[in-house]
Amino acid sequence: MDNGITITTDTILTIAAVIGALGVIFGVIFAVYRWYLKQNKQDEDIKSMKDEQCLLTYGVLACLKGLAEQGCDGPVKEAINKIEKHMNQQAHK
Repeated sequence: MDNGITITTDTILTIAAVIGALGVIFGVIFAVYRWYLKQNKQDEDIKSMKDEQCLLTYGVLACLKGLAEQGCDGPVKEAINKIEKHMNQQAHK
């Protein structure tokens, strides 16, 4: 009576197919995870750039208001109005 395990070519091919399928599944999961991490990094970068842009806009507005206080009119007043209008629109979004 033979109680040994018989390994056939079909058994080896089935095991290889299962291992290959698991490799593909884990590869897809890893790719999706890396994409998710990349999206989070981009979101952080965009937030940082928006914060910096906001500070620069406030600085430009302060300079323009300083020029207006010194008597500069025309384009200075127009730029102040446009920046303030834009900032108000962004605050209400």
